[in-house]
Amino acid sequence: MAASITPVILSGGAGTRLWPLSRQSKPKQFLMLAGDQNFIAMTASRVADSNLFQSPLVICSEAHRFLVAESLRQADIVPRSLVLEPVGRNTAAAAVIAALILASEQPESLMLLLPSDHMIRAPQDFLRAVAAARPAAEGGRLVTFGMTPTAPATGYGYIAYRPEESGAAGWPGVYPVHQFVEKPDQATAQSYLDAGNYVWNSGMFLMRADQLLAECQRLAPEILEHAAASLASGAIERDFIRLDNDKFSALPNLALDVAIMEKTNLASVVPAEFGWSDVGSWDSLWQISDQDPQGNVVKGDVLHKACAHNYLHSEGQLLAAIGLENMVVVATGDAVLVAARDQVQDVKWIVDQLRQHQRHEADNHAVMYRPWGSYETLALVDRYQVKRIMVQPGQKLSLQKHHHRAEHWVVVSGTAKVTRDDQEIMLYENQSVYLPQGAVHRLENPGKIPTVLIEVQCGGYLGEDDIIRLEDIYHRAGS
Repeated sequence: MAASITPVILSGGAGTRLWPLSRQSKPKQFLMLAGDQNFIAMTASRVADSNLFQSPLVICSEAHRFLVAESLRQADIVPRSLVLEPVGRNTAAAAVIAALILASEQPESLMLLLPSDHMIRAPQDFLRAVAAARPAAEGGRLVTFGMTPTAPATGYGYIAYRPEESGAAGWPGVYPVHQFVEKPDQATAQSYLDAGNYVWNSGMFLMRADQLLAECQRLAPEILEHAAASLASGAIERDFIRLDNDKFSALPNLALDVAIMEKTNLASVVPAEFGWSDVGSWDSLWQISDQDPQGNVVKGDVLHKACAHNYLHSEGQLLAAIGLENMVVVATGDAVLVAARDQVQDVKWIVDQLRQHQRHEADNHAVMYRPWGSYETLALVDRYQVKRIMVQPGQKLSLQKHHHRAEHWVVVSGTAKVTRDDQEIMLYENQSVYLPQGAVHRLENPGKIPTVLIEVQCGGYLGEDDIIRLEDIYHRAGS
Protein backbone atom coordinates (compact mmCIF):
# COMPACT_ATOMS: atom_id res chain seq x y z
CA MET A 1 0.00 0.00 0.00
CA ALA A 2 1.47 3.34 -1.03
CA ALA A 3 1.89 5.98 1.62
CA SER A 4 -0.95 8.18 0.38
CA ILE A 5 -3.59 7.91 3.10
CA THR A 6 -3.62 10.91 5.41
CA PRO A 7 -5.11 10.25 8.85
CA VAL A 8 -7.34 13.11 9.97
CA ILE A 9 -7.70 12.95 13.75
CA LEU A 10 -10.82 14.67 15.06
CA SER A 11 -10.18 16.07 18.52
CA GLY A 12 -12.89 18.67 19.00
CA GLY A 13 -14.95 16.87 21.65
CA ALA A 14 -15.54 18.39 25.08
CA GLY A 15 -16.17 15.07 26.83
CA THR A 16 -18.82 14.98 29.56
CA ARG A 17 -19.81 11.31 29.72
CA LEU A 18 -16.68 10.40 31.72
CA TRP A 19 -17.06 13.24 34.22
CA PRO A 20 -15.44 13.96 36.68
CA LEU A 21 -12.21 12.78 34.99
CA SER A 22 -13.16 14.15 31.57
CA ARG A 23 -14.01 17.86 31.51
CA GLN A 24 -13.98 20.57 28.90
CA SER A 25 -10.54 21.84 29.94
CA LYS A 26 -9.08 18.32 29.58
CA PRO A 27 -11.51 15.92 27.90
CA LYS A 28 -11.38 12.18 27.41
CA GLN A 29 -8.90 12.10 24.53
CA PHE A 30 -6.17 13.48 26.82
CA LEU A 31 -6.75 10.98 29.65
CA MET A 32 -4.64 7.88 30.25
CA LEU A 33 -7.40 5.40 31.10
CA ALA A 34 -6.62 2.29 29.05
CA GLY A 35 -2.86 1.87 28.80
CA ASP A 36 0.37 3.82 28.97
CA GLN A 37 -0.76 6.46 26.43
CA ASN A 38 -3.74 8.78 26.36
CA PHE A 39 -6.42 8.18 23.74
CA ILE A 40 -5.24 10.72 21.16
CA ALA A 41 -1.68 9.38 21.33
CA MET A 42 -2.99 5.83 20.87
CA THR A 43 -5.05 6.96 17.88
CA ALA A 44 -2.05 8.62 16.24
CA SER A 45 0.25 5.66 17.03
CA ARG A 46 -2.24 3.31 15.37
CA VAL A 47 -1.64 5.05 12.02
CA ALA A 48 2.05 5.89 12.46
CA ASP A 49 3.43 3.39 9.90
CA SER A 50 5.08 5.61 7.28
CA ASN A 51 4.75 2.83 4.70
CA LEU A 52 0.98 3.05 4.98
CA PHE A 53 0.15 6.58 6.12
CA GLN A 54 1.20 10.20 5.78
CA SER A 55 1.73 12.33 8.88
CA PRO A 56 -1.62 13.00 10.57
CA LEU A 57 -3.64 16.17 10.23
CA VAL A 58 -5.28 17.00 13.56
CA ILE A 59 -8.45 19.10 13.90
CA CYS A 60 -8.74 20.32 17.48
CA SER A 61 -10.13 23.03 19.72
CA GLU A 62 -8.13 26.24 20.04
CA ALA A 63 -8.15 25.66 23.80
CA HIS A 64 -6.53 22.22 23.48
CA ARG A 65 -3.78 22.95 20.97
CA PHE A 66 -0.91 22.54 23.42
CA LEU A 67 -2.41 19.41 25.00
CA VAL A 68 -2.56 17.90 21.51
CA ALA A 69 0.98 18.97 20.66
CA GLU A 70 2.38 17.59 23.91
CA SER A 71 0.48 14.29 23.56
CA LEU A 72 1.88 13.75 20.06
CA ARG A 73 5.38 14.81 21.15
CA GLN A 74 5.36 12.19 23.89
CA ALA A 75 4.27 9.59 21.32
CA ASP A 76 7.14 10.70 19.03
CA ILE A 77 4.71 11.68 16.28
CA VAL A 78 5.15 14.83 14.20
CA PRO A 79 1.79 15.94 12.77
CA ARG A 80 1.37 17.48 9.35
CA SER A 81 -0.40 20.37 11.09
CA LEU A 82 -2.85 21.21 13.85
CA VAL A 83 -6.00 22.96 12.64
CA LEU A 84 -7.52 25.08 15.41
CA GLU A 85 -11.29 25.38 15.67
CA PRO A 86 -12.36 28.57 17.50
CA VAL A 87 -15.70 26.93 18.42
CA GLY A 88 -17.11 23.43 18.14
CA ARG A 89 -19.02 22.75 14.93
CA ASN A 90 -19.19 18.93 14.85
CA THR A 91 -17.62 16.49 12.41
CA ALA A 92 -19.00 17.73 9.06
CA ALA A 93 -17.18 21.05 9.37
CA ALA A 94 -13.94 19.36 10.50
CA ALA A 95 -14.05 16.80 7.68
CA VAL A 96 -14.65 19.45 5.00
CA ILE A 97 -11.85 21.66 6.36
CA ALA A 98 -9.48 18.67 6.18
CA ALA A 99 -10.63 17.85 2.66
CA LEU A 100 -10.02 21.44 1.52
CA ILE A 101 -6.47 21.35 2.92
CA LEU A 102 -5.60 18.00 1.34
CA ALA A 103 -7.33 18.65 -2.00
CA SER A 104 -5.41 21.91 -2.42
CA GLU A 105 -2.26 19.80 -2.90
CA GLN A 106 -3.64 16.56 -4.34
CA PRO A 107 -7.38 16.42 -5.15
CA GLU A 108 -7.59 12.62 -5.00
CA SER A 109 -5.87 12.39 -1.59
CA LEU A 110 -7.33 9.66 0.58
CA MET A 111 -8.32 10.84 4.04
CA LEU A 112 -8.97 8.52 6.97
CA LEU A 113 -11.23 10.29 9.47
CA LEU A 114 -10.64 9.04 13.02
CA PRO A 115 -12.18 10.20 16.31
CA SER A 116 -9.39 10.86 18.78
CA ASP A 117 -10.96 9.12 21.77
CA HIS A 118 -11.84 5.58 20.65
CA MET A 119 -10.26 2.31 21.74
CA ILE A 120 -9.15 -0.39 19.28
CA ARG A 121 -7.79 -3.55 20.86
CA ALA A 122 -6.82 -5.33 17.61
CA PRO A 123 -4.95 -2.69 15.57
CA GLN A 124 -3.76 -5.15 12.93
CA ASP A 125 -7.38 -6.09 12.19
CA PHE A 126 -8.14 -2.37 11.96
CA LEU A 127 -5.39 -1.96 9.35
CA ARG A 128 -6.79 -4.89 7.39
CA ALA A 129 -10.21 -3.20 7.37
CA VAL A 130 -8.62 0.01 6.07
CA ALA A 131 -6.88 -2.00 3.33
CA ALA A 132 -10.22 -3.59 2.36
CA ALA A 133 -11.87 -0.17 2.19
CA ARG A 134 -9.15 1.49 0.16
CA PRO A 135 -10.04 0.31 -3.38
CA ALA A 136 -13.65 1.44 -2.93
CA ALA A 137 -12.53 4.82 -1.58
CA GLU A 138 -10.13 5.23 -4.51
CA GLY A 139 -13.07 4.44 -6.78
CA GLY A 140 -15.07 7.35 -5.36
CA ARG A 141 -17.08 5.70 -2.58
CA LEU A 142 -17.43 7.32 0.83
CA VAL A 143 -16.58 4.36 3.04
CA THR A 144 -17.42 3.97 6.70
CA PHE A 145 -16.50 1.17 9.09
CA GLY A 146 -19.30 -0.75 10.80
CA MET A 147 -18.65 -2.73 13.94
CA THR A 148 -20.24 -6.17 14.13
CA PRO A 149 -22.60 -5.87 17.13
CA THR A 150 -22.03 -8.14 20.12
CA ALA A 151 -25.14 -7.07 22.04
CA PRO A 152 -28.38 -5.11 21.47
CA ALA A 153 -26.71 -1.81 22.35
CA THR A 154 -28.91 1.28 22.50
CA GLY A 155 -26.04 3.77 22.73
CA TYR A 156 -24.89 3.51 19.11
CA GLY A 157 -26.32 4.43 15.74
CA TYR A 158 -26.62 1.51 13.30
CA ILE A 159 -25.94 0.99 9.60
CA ALA A 160 -28.00 -1.45 7.54
CA TYR A 161 -26.51 -3.17 4.51
CA ARG A 162 -27.46 -6.04 2.17
CA PRO A 163 -25.05 -9.00 2.56
CA GLU A 164 -25.72 -10.21 -0.98
CA GLU A 165 -24.21 -7.00 -2.40
CA SER A 166 -20.65 -7.62 -1.18
CA GLY A 167 -18.08 -6.98 -3.88
CA ALA A 168 -20.72 -5.95 -6.42
CA ALA A 169 -18.34 -3.37 -7.86
CA GLY A 170 -15.24 -5.53 -7.49
CA TRP A 171 -14.53 -4.55 -3.88
CA PRO A 172 -14.77 -7.67 -1.67
CA GLY A 173 -15.94 -6.97 1.86
CA VAL A 174 -17.39 -3.57 0.94
CA TYR A 175 -21.19 -3.13 0.88
CA PRO A 176 -23.38 -0.27 -0.31
CA VAL A 177 -25.11 1.33 2.67
CA HIS A 178 -28.84 0.61 2.70
CA GLN A 179 -29.74 2.90 5.60
CA PHE A 180 -28.32 4.84 8.55
CA VAL A 181 -30.53 4.52 11.63
CA GLU A 182 -30.43 6.47 14.89
CA LYS A 183 -29.88 5.02 18.35
CA PRO A 184 -32.71 2.49 18.86
CA ASP A 185 -34.69 1.38 21.89
CA GLN A 186 -33.92 -2.03 23.42
CA ALA A 187 -36.46 -4.02 21.38
CA THR A 188 -35.39 -2.44 18.09
CA ALA A 189 -31.72 -2.99 18.91
CA GLN A 190 -32.48 -6.68 19.55
CA SER A 191 -34.22 -6.91 16.16
CA TYR A 192 -31.13 -5.44 14.49
CA LEU A 193 -28.92 -7.99 16.23
CA ASP A 194 -31.22 -10.82 15.18
CA ALA A 195 -31.36 -9.61 11.56
CA GLY A 196 -27.58 -9.93 11.15
CA ASN A 197 -27.20 -7.17 8.57
CA TYR A 198 -26.87 -4.21 10.93
CA VAL A 199 -23.56 -2.90 12.28
CA TRP A 200 -22.68 -0.23 14.80
CA ASN A 201 -21.75 3.13 13.31
CA SER A 202 -18.14 3.72 14.42
CA GLY A 203 -17.79 7.30 13.13
CA MET A 204 -14.65 6.39 11.13
CA PHE A 205 -14.45 7.03 7.39
CA LEU A 206 -12.13 6.59 4.41
CA MET A 207 -12.74 8.75 1.31
CA ARG A 208 -11.14 10.89 -1.33
CA ALA A 209 -10.89 14.57 -0.46
CA ASP A 210 -12.27 15.73 -3.81
CA GLN A 211 -15.18 13.29 -3.61
CA LEU A 212 -16.24 14.57 -0.20
CA LEU A 213 -16.04 18.16 -1.44
CA ALA A 214 -18.14 17.33 -4.49
CA GLU A 215 -20.83 15.68 -2.37
CA CYS A 216 -20.73 18.56 0.10
CA GLN A 217 -21.24 21.03 -2.76
CA ARG A 218 -24.23 19.00 -3.90
CA LEU A 219 -25.82 18.16 -0.55
CA ALA A 220 -24.63 20.80 1.96
CA PRO A 221 -23.24 23.80 0.04
CA GLU A 222 -23.50 26.10 3.06
CA ILE A 223 -20.95 23.97 4.91
CA LEU A 224 -18.50 24.09 2.03
CA GLU A 225 -18.94 27.85 1.58
CA HIS A 226 -18.28 28.77 5.22
CA ALA A 227 -15.53 26.17 5.66
CA ALA A 228 -13.64 27.50 2.65
CA ALA A 229 -14.07 31.08 3.85
CA SER A 230 -12.85 30.29 7.37
CA LEU A 231 -9.77 28.57 5.97
CA ALA A 232 -9.00 31.31 3.44
CA SER A 233 -9.32 34.05 6.09
CA GLY A 234 -7.39 32.11 8.72
CA ALA A 235 -3.71 32.33 9.58
CA ILE A 236 -0.76 29.94 9.71
CA GLU A 237 1.24 30.28 12.93
CA ARG A 238 4.19 27.97 13.39
CA ASP A 239 2.68 24.46 13.36
CA PHE A 240 -0.92 25.68 13.66
CA ILE A 241 -3.58 26.63 11.12
CA ARG A 242 -5.89 29.07 12.89
CA LEU A 243 -9.38 29.28 11.32
CA ASP A 244 -11.25 32.56 11.09
CA ASN A 245 -13.53 32.86 14.12
CA ASP A 246 -16.53 34.63 12.59
CA LYS A 247 -16.62 32.61 9.39
CA PHE A 248 -16.14 29.27 11.14
CA SER A 249 -18.79 30.15 13.72
CA ALA A 250 -21.28 30.57 10.85
CA LEU A 251 -20.95 26.87 9.95
CA PRO A 252 -23.92 24.59 10.66
CA ASN A 253 -23.36 22.35 13.68
CA LEU A 254 -23.87 18.99 11.97
CA ALA A 255 -22.31 15.55 12.10
CA LEU A 256 -20.84 14.21 8.86
CA ASP A 257 -23.41 11.41 8.94
CA VAL A 258 -26.33 13.85 8.99
CA ALA A 259 -24.92 16.39 6.54
CA ILE A 260 -23.56 13.99 3.90
CA MET A 261 -23.54 10.25 4.58
CA GLU A 262 -27.30 9.79 5.13
CA LYS A 263 -28.05 11.64 1.87
CA THR A 264 -25.36 10.49 -0.55
CA ASN A 265 -25.72 7.55 -2.92
CA LEU A 266 -21.98 6.88 -2.61
CA ALA A 267 -21.97 5.54 0.98
CA SER A 268 -20.39 2.13 1.54
CA VAL A 269 -19.60 0.18 4.69
CA VAL A 270 -16.94 -2.34 5.67
CA PRO A 271 -18.29 -4.60 8.45
CA ALA A 272 -15.38 -5.36 10.75
CA GLU A 273 -14.29 -6.64 14.14
CA PHE A 274 -11.21 -5.12 15.72
CA GLY A 275 -12.06 -4.70 19.38
CA TRP A 276 -13.60 -1.27 18.95
CA SER A 277 -15.18 0.85 21.67
CA ASP A 278 -16.07 4.51 21.68
CA VAL A 279 -15.48 4.45 25.49
CA GLY A 280 -18.66 6.49 25.72
CA SER A 281 -19.52 5.78 29.36
CA TRP A 282 -18.08 4.52 32.62
CA ASP A 283 -19.72 1.16 31.96
CA SER A 284 -18.02 0.81 28.56
CA LEU A 285 -14.69 1.74 30.17
CA TRP A 286 -15.30 -0.97 32.79
CA GLN A 287 -15.98 -3.47 29.99
CA ILE A 288 -12.69 -2.84 28.14
CA SER A 289 -10.47 -2.56 31.26
CA ASP A 290 -8.57 -5.34 33.02
CA GLN A 291 -10.67 -6.76 35.87
CA ASP A 292 -9.69 -8.66 39.00
CA PRO A 293 -11.20 -12.11 39.72
CA GLN A 294 -14.26 -10.42 41.27
CA GLY A 295 -14.82 -8.27 38.18
CA ASN A 296 -13.56 -5.04 39.72
CA VAL A 297 -11.53 -2.47 37.82
CA VAL A 298 -9.30 -0.69 40.35
CA LYS A 299 -7.27 2.44 39.59
CA GLY A 300 -5.23 4.47 42.06
CA ASP A 301 -5.23 4.34 45.87
CA VAL A 302 -8.21 2.03 46.47
CA LEU A 303 -8.98 -0.32 49.36
CA HIS A 304 -11.99 -2.61 48.90
CA LYS A 305 -13.68 -5.61 50.51
CA ALA A 306 -16.59 -7.82 49.38
CA CYS A 307 -16.94 -5.83 46.16
CA ALA A 308 -17.79 -7.19 42.70
CA HIS A 309 -18.16 -5.83 39.17
CA ASN A 310 -17.29 -2.24 40.06
CA TYR A 311 -15.21 0.53 38.52
CA LEU A 312 -13.23 2.11 41.40
CA HIS A 313 -10.89 4.98 40.55
CA SER A 314 -9.08 7.49 42.73
CA GLU A 315 -6.96 10.36 41.44
CA GLY A 316 -5.26 10.94 44.79
CA GLN A 317 -6.95 10.43 48.11
CA LEU A 318 -7.70 6.98 49.52
CA LEU A 319 -10.94 5.48 48.22
CA ALA A 320 -12.35 2.78 50.53
CA ALA A 321 -15.29 0.61 49.44
CA ILE A 322 -17.16 -2.23 51.18
CA GLY A 323 -19.92 -4.42 49.79
CA LEU A 324 -20.44 -2.63 46.49
CA GLU A 325 -21.71 -4.36 43.37
CA ASN A 326 -22.09 -3.00 39.84
CA MET A 327 -21.13 0.52 40.87
CA VAL A 328 -18.90 3.29 39.54
CA VAL A 329 -16.98 5.34 42.10
CA VAL A 330 -14.57 7.96 40.79
CA ALA A 331 -12.79 10.41 43.11
CA THR A 332 -10.81 13.42 41.91
CA GLY A 333 -9.32 16.33 43.83
CA ASP A 334 -12.56 18.31 43.76
CA ALA A 335 -15.42 15.87 43.04
CA VAL A 336 -16.65 12.33 43.69
CA LEU A 337 -19.01 10.41 41.40
CA VAL A 338 -21.02 7.48 42.79
CA ALA A 339 -23.37 5.80 40.29
CA ALA A 340 -24.91 2.45 39.44
CA ARG A 341 -23.17 1.05 36.36
CA ASP A 342 -26.48 0.72 34.52
CA GLN A 343 -27.31 4.40 35.09
CA VAL A 344 -24.08 6.12 34.11
CA GLN A 345 -25.76 7.55 31.00
CA ASP A 346 -27.18 10.19 33.37
CA VAL A 347 -23.72 11.63 34.15
CA LYS A 348 -24.51 14.27 31.52
CA TRP A 349 -27.40 15.40 33.74
CA ILE A 350 -24.93 16.09 36.56
CA VAL A 351 -22.76 18.20 34.25
CA ASP A 352 -25.82 20.11 33.06
CA GLN A 353 -26.81 20.82 36.66
CA LEU A 354 -23.33 22.04 37.53
CA ARG A 355 -23.35 24.37 34.54
CA GLN A 356 -26.76 25.75 35.46
CA HIS A 357 -25.36 26.63 38.88
CA GLN A 358 -22.16 28.02 37.27
CA ARG A 359 -19.90 25.65 39.17
CA HIS A 360 -16.34 25.29 37.93
CA GLU A 361 -16.42 21.50 38.42
CA ALA A 362 -18.51 21.18 35.26
CA ASP A 363 -15.68 22.15 32.92
CA ASN A 364 -12.44 22.72 34.85
CA HIS A 365 -10.20 20.38 36.78
CA ALA A 366 -8.57 21.17 40.10
CA VAL A 367 -5.34 21.02 38.08
CA MET A 368 -5.48 23.45 35.15
CA TYR A 369 -3.17 22.86 32.18
CA ARG A 370 -1.44 25.64 30.31
CA PRO A 371 1.08 25.70 27.41
CA TRP A 372 3.89 26.21 29.91
CA GLY A 373 2.80 23.59 32.48
CA SER A 374 -0.01 23.53 35.02
CA TYR A 375 -1.35 25.01 38.24
CA GLU A 376 -3.52 23.73 41.07
CA THR A 377 -5.46 25.83 43.55
CA LEU A 378 -4.69 24.60 47.07
CA ALA A 379 -6.73 27.19 48.98
CA LEU A 380 -9.11 29.98 48.01
CA VAL A 381 -10.76 32.17 50.64
CA ASP A 382 -11.58 35.85 51.01
CA ARG A 383 -8.59 38.01 49.99
CA TYR A 384 -6.02 35.24 49.49
CA GLN A 385 -5.38 32.22 47.27
CA VAL A 386 -2.63 29.57 47.33
CA LYS A 387 -1.54 27.76 44.16
CA ARG A 388 0.97 25.09 43.24
CA ILE A 389 2.55 26.05 39.90
CA MET A 390 4.62 23.74 37.69
CA VAL A 391 6.61 25.15 34.74
CA GLN A 392 8.11 22.75 32.19
CA PRO A 393 11.82 23.10 31.24
CA GLY A 394 12.42 25.89 28.75
CA GLN A 395 8.92 27.34 29.13
CA LYS A 396 7.80 30.74 30.41
CA LEU A 397 4.62 32.45 31.52
CA SER A 398 3.40 35.61 29.81
CA LEU A 399 4.80 38.99 30.77
CA GLN A 400 1.93 40.31 32.88
CA LYS A 401 0.65 42.45 35.69
CA HIS A 402 -2.33 42.57 38.06
CA HIS A 403 -4.42 45.55 39.13
CA HIS A 404 -5.92 43.95 42.23
CA ARG A 405 -3.42 41.57 43.81
CA ALA A 406 0.15 41.07 44.93
CA GLU A 407 1.94 37.71 44.79
CA HIS A 408 4.61 35.82 46.72
CA TRP A 409 6.51 33.02 44.92
CA VAL A 410 8.41 30.32 46.84
CA VAL A 411 10.45 27.84 44.76
CA VAL A 412 10.20 24.30 46.15
CA SER A 413 11.87 22.45 43.25
CA GLY A 414 14.02 23.42 40.28
CA THR A 415 15.19 26.86 39.17
CA ALA A 416 13.19 29.99 38.34
CA LYS A 417 14.16 33.09 36.40
CA VAL A 418 11.92 35.95 37.51
CA THR A 419 11.42 39.25 35.74
CA ARG A 420 10.13 42.00 38.08
CA ASP A 421 9.85 45.39 36.38
CA ASP A 422 13.45 46.13 35.30
CA GLN A 423 15.04 43.36 37.41
CA GLU A 424 15.97 39.76 36.56
CA ILE A 425 16.20 37.49 39.62
CA MET A 426 17.40 33.88 39.74
CA LEU A 427 15.69 31.75 42.39
CA TYR A 428 16.65 28.31 43.59
CA GLU A 429 15.00 25.80 45.89
CA ASN A 430 13.74 27.37 49.16
CA GLN A 431 14.12 30.94 47.85
CA SER A 432 11.28 33.44 47.30
CA VAL A 433 10.34 36.74 45.70
CA TYR A 434 7.61 39.33 46.34
CA LEU A 435 5.67 40.84 43.39
CA PRO A 436 3.82 44.03 44.42
CA GLN A 437 0.42 44.90 42.99
CA GLY A 438 0.91 46.43 39.53
CA ALA A 439 4.46 45.09 39.04
CA VAL A 440 5.24 43.82 35.55
CA HIS A 441 6.52 40.27 35.99
CA ARG A 442 7.25 36.95 34.32
CA LEU A 443 8.27 33.46 35.45
CA GLU A 444 10.61 31.31 33.35
CA ASN A 445 12.19 27.88 33.79
CA PRO A 446 15.76 27.96 32.39
CA GLY A 447 16.63 24.54 33.81
CA LYS A 448 16.42 20.92 32.73
CA ILE A 449 13.79 19.74 35.25
CA PRO A 450 10.32 21.13 36.02
CA THR A 451 10.18 24.18 38.26
CA VAL A 452 7.64 23.88 41.06
CA LEU A 453 6.67 26.83 43.22
CA ILE A 454 4.00 27.85 45.70
CA GLU A 455 2.21 31.08 44.86
CA VAL A 456 0.36 33.08 47.50
CA GLN A 457 -1.95 35.76 46.11
CA CYS A 458 -3.28 38.54 48.35
CA GLY A 459 -5.78 41.21 47.31
CA GLY A 460 -9.36 42.30 46.95
CA TYR A 461 -9.97 40.43 43.69
CA LEU A 462 -8.27 37.15 42.71
CA GLY A 463 -9.96 36.22 39.42
CA GLU A 464 -8.02 34.92 36.40
CA ASP A 465 -9.32 37.86 34.36
CA ASP A 466 -7.04 40.16 36.39
CA ILE A 467 -4.12 38.83 34.33
CA ILE A 468 -3.11 41.64 31.96
CA ARG A 469 -0.83 40.05 29.34
CA LEU A 470 1.78 42.37 27.86
CA GLU A 471 3.68 39.71 25.91
CA ASP A 472 3.01 36.02 25.35
CA ILE A 473 5.10 33.53 23.35
CA TYR A 474 2.00 31.29 22.96
CA HIS A 475 -0.05 34.03 21.24
CA ARG A 476 -2.99 33.73 23.59
CA ALA A 477 -5.57 36.45 23.12
CA GLY A 478 -7.01 38.67 25.82
CA SER A 479 -6.05 38.97 29.45
